[in-house]
Amino acid sequence: MSVLVFAENQGGSFKKAAFEAVTYGYKTAQVLGTECIALCLGEASNAGELGKYGASKVLSVADASLNSFDSQAYTNVIAQAAEANGANVVVLMHSSTGKGLVGRLAAKLNAGSAPGVNQIPTNDGAFRVKKNVFSGKAIAEVEIKSAIKVVSVMGNSFQPEAVGGDISVESFSADVPASRVTVKSVDKVQGSVPLPEAEVVVSAGRGMKGPENWGIIEELAELIGAATACSRPVADTHWRPHHEHVGQTGVAIRPNLYFAIGISGAIQHLAGVNSSKVIVVINKDPEAPFFKAADYGVCADLFDVVPRLIESFKKHKANV
Repeated sequence: MSVLVFAENQGGSFKKAAFEAVTYGYKTAQVLGTECIALCLGEASNAGELGKYGASKVLSVADASLNSFDSQAYTNVIAQAAEANGANVVVLMHSSTGKGLVGRLAAKLNAGSAPGVNQIPTNDGAFRVKKNVFSGKAIAEVEIKSAIKVVSVMGNSFQPEAVGGDISVESFSADVPASRVTVKSVDKVQGSVPLPEAEVVVSAGRGMKGPENWGIIEELAELIGAATACSRPVADTHWRPHHEHVGQTGVAIRPNLYFAIGISGAIQHLAGVNSSKVIVVINKDPEAPFFKAADYGVCADLFDVVPRLIESFKKHKANV
């Protein structure tokens, strides 16, 4: 019996979300009285670092064909690792890759599944996990009764916790099926923190009046080490690139701090950001729906408030 964590790597290295998943796997293993095993596919330079976050064993399938995501190939290899190590729980990240694997892997292993969990399972004779449902308006408790369970963990639900040190990486021999997918090219955003991994996000909407005014948003984000985001209308009118669009039809995020500047707060937008730990809304419309979801609200002109925020942060940083 064991807990197997598939730790995704990007470009050969692991990001924060992978360490979060291993932390979740380690805590789940503690609850179940077993060990946590991490699995990485493709070439990864710092796989041994996964031991720092609770993996007692790190397995690597360093096959070049796995450097690009193929859901069929990944499913087969992860299933082989789960069966070889007697894993009764398989943990994935709730990323685009994890979402593409959780159903296929559950079918392959004849397992029950729960995507998007955000709490450690119970230890009272039943395996139950919790997850947000109805666009974050409610919490569901899901009991998985099958012998094998597959779960994916929401990003930023668990902070990575160092409980050990780097360990040696073991090679795992797997039968890698020939890929039926050919990757021609991959375009990645450079020089910024991916939105699902960002702990602080500064987002803006149509209240900015035009793309020429976005400089104050970028300056504020740079000052506080935040990622920038936008509402759907802003992306649709090409004021900002589509990869910055957050909401139900864009990227779902759960940062520790979310600034919503000049965004009314339509339900589709709220559905993708209402899991943020703290929400700060700046809007001159006192009837803006976003104020009902805000932890802190400033009802004022953003072109007056944001420059003041920037000056305040500059003064604070100068005095630190």
